[in-house]
Amino acid sequence: MSIITAPMAAASKRLRHALTERFGISGHAGPEPLVVPVGTADAFRPDEDPYGALRARATVHLTAQAVLIGPWGATDEATAACGGCLARRWQRLRSRSERDALEVGTRMAGAGVWPVLPDYAVDTVWAVYEAVLLGGRPAAAGRPAGEWHTAADLPLPQVSRVDLATLRVTTLPLLPEPLCPACAVPAAPREEPELTSRPKPGPDASRLRPADSYPLPRGALANPVCGALGEGTWLNVASPTTSPVAGSVFVRTYAGLSDVTWSGQANSFAASRTLAFLEGLERYAGIHRRHGDEPVVAAYEDVRDHAVDPRVCGTYAPETYRDDPMVEPFDPAREIPWARGHSLRDGRPVLVPMRSVYYGAGLHSDNFVFESSNGCATGGCPEEAVLFGLLELVERDAFLLGWYGRARLTGIDLSSCRGGAVRAMADRAALMGYDVRAFDNRVDLDIPVVTAVAVRRDGGPGTLSFAAAARLDPEEAVEAALSEVLTYLPHLDRQVAEHRADLEAMAEDFSLVRQLTHHARLYGLPRMARHAREYLEPVSVRTMDELYGATRRRPTDDLLDDVLRCRDELVRAGFDVIVVDQTAPEQERMGLRTVSTVVPGLVPIDFGWDRQRVLGMARLRTAFRRAGWRTTDLADEEIRRVPHPFP
Repeated sequence: MSIITAPMAAASKRLRHALTERFGISGHAGPEPLVVPVGTADAFRPDEDPYGALRARATVHLTAQAVLIGPWGATDEATAACGGCLARRWQRLRSRSERDALEVGTRMAGAGVWPVLPDYAVDTVWAVYEAVLLGGRPAAAGRPAGEWHTAADLPLPQVSRVDLATLRVTTLPLLPEPLCPACAVPAAPREEPELTSRPKPGPDASRLRPADSYPLPRGALANPVCGALGEGTWLNVASPTTSPVAGSVFVRTYAGLSDVTWSGQANSFAASRTLAFLEGLERYAGIHRRHGDEPVVAAYEDVRDHAVDPRVCGTYAPETYRDDPMVEPFDPAREIPWARGHSLRDGRPVLVPMRSVYYGAGLHSDNFVFESSNGCATGGCPEEAVLFGLLELVERDAFLLGWYGRARLTGIDLSSCRGGAVRAMADRAALMGYDVRAFDNRVDLDIPVVTAVAVRRDGGPGTLSFAAAARLDPEEAVEAALSEVLTYLPHLDRQVAEHRADLEAMAEDFSLVRQLTHHARLYGLPRMARHAREYLEPVSVRTMDELYGATRRRPTDDLLDDVLRCRDELVRAGFDVIVVDQTAPEQERMGLRTVSTVVPGLVPIDFGWDRQRVLGMARLRTAFRRAGWRTTDLADEEIRRVPHPFP
């Protein structure tokens, strides 16, 4: 890529000369200022960066709007970062047009002399440089906990930003880049996960510790200069059902730049922000490989004795491969990258296609499917992450079987739920003009799955909203499903109104349903309610005791027992259970683990009508017979060939 960077290069040269002059006069013995421009070349391709050899050692980084000084003040060698780390983190936060220009453009030209660096701006930069890099200032000195610094941020390297328009100085924490070619520590091959006993705080607990107990460096995770997850978070103070907090960042995937949003939904903004950061970290670890364990590259036919056959996980219809230029049929003779996994059924290593595990990664050689975060989960230990990953797989599998199989699910009498949370959520929905319903969505697996549906009473826009949840405790499954469905109600009618013409076109031609958001919004149209008749006219409604028995749960003091219950139920049904460790180095320091759970043969969730693997899978046709609901397999004409409403 040829890049013309004359204005920024000239400004960097002027700034370095001015700072070096002041450094010489000052008599300091510290590091001499080394200035490089940022935003003139792709930081992820250092070989094509004119400043690639200097960037890691640079202490002053000139952007078009500001001067960044640092990194400085790290108190632990394990958290140290370099200028290359800063450049990469900074670049990820740029706008779509900036990132495309840097990363996929062929030529950029600077216009005019910019940035302008008057003496007073240079004096300010020098004063900050002298204070933080020459004065031996520790990162925590004078930095109280606040918007950009929590206790977990203080030991991290810091970056001081001087705004060239206002001269405002802001100091922000920086997480080291785990794959930085200049300073990342070579990673040892990851050991196979060995699940172990994990005593729980109580028999009914699913998590070992509260979400707010993890040392999350919130300033380093979300700040406008080098946030690992995005520029910041925003609140929805108008939501009448929950206290939502969300953030987003552009992520480069095989489909281009994707706007990845992460969010938390709880009853307080503080709790929601914590959940949002945890979800953001989970997606950060799952979209791309962040650790240094290199993938295995091989053709399936050469590793088939210890690898997952992608075709067992479902394939698209032949016409999709024929008409969609983004995908091609799987070729067992073609070399593809594989991630190292571990079979919990067989106790042995198993290779899993990288594209099936890291859902933002992809090469032309493995473009046989689009994957999602289905089965990815985060916990405080591998067992916790595996449990919730498997529950998510079971949840989506059951929901899609119920939808496409036209299952007549049994309704749940919400008044029979013991806790007050269900009643409170139903009341909140009623205040918004919705009735909420819940259904026992188990098919052939003895793991509680609940599907929730919110129905607008007057039949107006935002007519139906769906969600589902799987938990070992059915009461928890009901609460989780209702909580999820309530998060969509405050803005569903507005979204339908804003996109009404497009949604009406989708209702006429399902091939126009192409994105994740299309599925849920489509059922905001009143006319789509006729496709969901089974959820509006349940054949029966039963109490929790009638559905799940008097015990409702099998309490245990060990989290491992919960994991093994899920594993054994899946193995009993004929499936393997595979775990791939996705944990990013940043998460390890926070006491978090992220995994991708893979159960070949379960129905996977897909978004886009032409990319529904479920429609061709044997499980859709056999599951109801296996469950004893019928004596024959489901026939093709019995399948509901209408896009699912899963959000």
